[in-house]
Amino acid sequence: MPGAVLSAGLVGSAAVLTVGLLSVAAGAVFGQRLAGTADAAALAAADTASGAVIGVPCVRAEEVAASGGAAIESCDVEGLIATVTVSARFGALPAAASARAGPPP
Repeated sequence: MPGAVLSAGLVGSAAVLTVGLLSVAAGAVFGQRLAGTADAAALAAADTASGAVIGVPCVRAEEVAASGGAAIESCDVEGLIATVTVSARFGALPAAASARAGPPP
């Protein structure tokens, strides 16, 4: 019986470790997707500010962020440079990402 208890303990430990690592990996993927959404929203705002797209820069950024499953926390446009922060929830945890887009300096 001691071998069975040890085996059960090892299998349980491996299962807990696997679930923990999968949670961390899912969080990393979510963070990258949120960063991509922030990038796309900032690019949309900068394109609109430059006149390449018709509309209001922060409204266009909000539309792009919503299509990525995020909400705009802040949107600042200074000249042709747009800085956007988006947020979303990963389970019970809030997450945010920021991006800046515009012409090169």
